[in-house]
Amino acid sequence: MAVFLLGPIIWSFYGSLTNAALTGPHAVNVDFIGLDNYRKLFADPTFPLSVGLTVIFVLGSAVISQTVLGLGLALIMEKANKFLSGLVGTIVVTAWVLPEIVAAFVSYAYFSKDGTLNQLLAGIGIPAINWLYTYPMVAVCLANVWRGTAFSMLIYQAALNDVPPEITEAAKIDGAGGLKRLRYVTIPMIKRTINTTLMLVTLSTLSVFTLIYVMTSGGPGNLSTTLPILAYKEAFKFSDIGYGTAIATVMLLVGAVFSIVYIRALRPEKD
Repeated sequence: MAVFLLGPIIWSFYGSLTNAALTGPHAVNVDFIGLDNYRKLFADPTFPLSVGLTVIFVLGSAVISQTVLGLGLALIMEKANKFLSGLVGTIVVTAWVLPEIVAAFVSYAYFSKDGTLNQLLAGIGIPAINWLYTYPMVAVCLANVWRGTAFSMLIYQAALNDVPPEITEAAKIDGAGGLKRLRYVTIPMIKRTINTTLMLVTLSTLSVFTLIYVMTSGGPGNLSTTLPILAYKEAFKFSDIGYGTAIATVMLLVGAVFSIVYIRALRPEKD
């Protein structure tokens, strides 16, 4: 724990208090500058934009979309026949098992101006849209949903298999319809699984870099520059390692806040 988790966190925080650079004199002679990087960060107009885009990306493509879609697919596959269940499962899981860089290039090809999506829309008379330029956050959110929904679906499938069928049957005999059984029986019984899945999906989405960088590189301008993209640009494009590390540290704190919320939700309820 100390070597592989706590150590890197402490070293990263220390790096954010220095003027370390990728090139130049500060690449060799690093000076301690205290909180200057954080003062610069909170004065940077790009930072609040990146925070907002990160929240939109996490909420839109993980907390809401992947959770709802994953649970919906798991419920459908539970009721479907073996052939349909296997077909849907294979299609959804294929996107998940692809290497991230491959999934990113596939998404880029799909949403580009001459890509698959515009070819399909042209078939029904809708003019081509440059999705990656006009609606970059919509494109990356949909790509992340496509990429990550399988994870939620598989976890929910396992949780639904553990719901005692006699309880569901008893609710059905008592006259509870499908939506009422879902609301009052199924969801309460898999509540801890939902909270755990939300935590894992949120933290993994918070650190997504390759998908966005390949599709938009944070552009146009900064309209899809989430915190990981901003940290990369400052550290490696502009060679300011200390400033980029400060951004990464803020991202670490954001992830810690999400984790604390979810862990508190996972605590056993008192009688």
